[in-house]
Amino acid sequence: MFAGWNLVFYLSLFVLMHAGDLMGRALKNLDRLLAMPYGCGEQNMVLFAPNIFILNYLKSTGQLTAQIQDKATGFLESGYQRELTYKHEDGSYSAFGKNDESGNTWLTSFVMKSFGGARPYIFVDPRHINDAKRWLSERQQSNGCIRSVGKLLNNGMKGGVSDDVSLTAYITAALLELDANVMDPVVQNCLRCLKEAVGGQLDNLYTTALLSYTFTLAGDQERRSELITYLHRKSNTQGGTRHWDRAGSSDNCLDSLEVELTSYVLLALLSGPAMPGFGLDYSSGIVRWLIQQQNTFGGFASTQDTVVALQALAKYGAATYSAEGSTTVTVTSLGGLNKEFTVDQSNRLLYQEEKLNEVPGEYTVKAQGQSCVLAQVHSVAQDNCVCHVVCVDRYQGRREETNMVIINIKLLSGYILDRSSLKLVSSSAEQPVLKKQEEKIYSVTLEQDLPVRNLKPAVVKVYDYYQTSDEAVTDYTSPCAESM
Repeated sequence: MFAGWNLVFYLSLFVLMHAGDLMGRALKNLDRLLAMPYGCGEQNMVLFAPNIFILNYLKSTGQLTAQIQDKATGFLESGYQRELTYKHEDGSYSAFGKNDESGNTWLTSFVMKSFGGARPYIFVDPRHINDAKRWLSERQQSNGCIRSVGKLLNNGMKGGVSDDVSLTAYITAALLELDANVMDPVVQNCLRCLKEAVGGQLDNLYTTALLSYTFTLAGDQERRSELITYLHRKSNTQGGTRHWDRAGSSDNCLDSLEVELTSYVLLALLSGPAMPGFGLDYSSGIVRWLIQQQNTFGGFASTQDTVVALQALAKYGAATYSAEGSTTVTVTSLGGLNKEFTVDQSNRLLYQEEKLNEVPGEYTVKAQGQSCVLAQVHSVAQDNCVCHVVCVDRYQGRREETNMVIINIKLLSGYILDRSSLKLVSSSAEQPVLKKQEEKIYSVTLEQDLPVRNLKPAVVKVYDYYQTSDEAVTDYTSPCAESM
């Protein structure tokens, strides 16, 4: 956590949401899956890649309509053009494009595989895919591993290891998802690197999960079975769900990398021949845990976990899809609420919701029918808080350094932001890296627009962009008269 901050949360109401399809929420919110700011080369891809998984899923299940296809391909086309602005002359990509000294190996492979996956739906110039592959192959070392190049904003992508094994596994999976031949020299050399490393990497569950998916795509059933069996012994089962914990994660908040590594296990299970004891019943426990981690929009805590989790959920949805059945969900409360939701084949993609205004309150949810229905209760936080001086003291977490950090300031009721002070904040935030013990102060000016009685506390949240469980929240009641 960050020094000198207290955790405080305010809830104003709850919303009960229903969908007859695993991908219903994500489909409804394709343009806002991420409940956080985004705008760099990696973050743009969270507006791009999920469209591919959803289109593939709907096409394979016969649910793809012209309206949905037009909406999704529109996002693909705009995301494609935007991502090209982050391309370097040598064919690589980085978070801030030519403003960065070099391309980044991880982002380049992410773009390469996503562009390849989009080809059935939009025009993608093959040159961009080939340029990326060539640039990556030039980073391959004599042992077959791909050397990490460029600034990685999300240091958690290293999976907690100091070598290039996780990166090489990710790139190998990307190449195989592009339908690269397993005998391709680049792929063969990558697999040689991974085979030599696999014995010493099992203590890191993130790397192990990623390797299990990579060897599944490569058709190496022996190593796939070995890794999945090992992961099974390390899984966390509770309440009918199954997931994998990551060493050093927070016990109180969602860990983005736990979502990602759990999703890689699910992809490994679904992307190869069925293994005895690891069928769809086993996968269903993983899916239940992943669904519980989704945000209101159908995404997850950050960028890469959203992309990988939606890819896995779409694959599971396609494997378990049934064109029959209907269910009626009834929600009642002691306060008199009596609401029925009907979910059948005509509206299974429809996202239905109802506000639950009795908080606290006791509600009963009953389902009757012969189909699967997703129901979720979501809390909505108050949105009327702010401060006028923010002092970020220092990071005191478990890691050596944080990733990119977001400071989220909510506006106090009755106050408006002075736009000129916002420009000053933007210019002072351009320094990309702060030293571990360095202090940074950001100031904005608020003007009272309307008098408000019983003014609620102001809230400021500081959190790691990619590891959102590393966060701190503080509140105060003085309207812009005190510094923090």
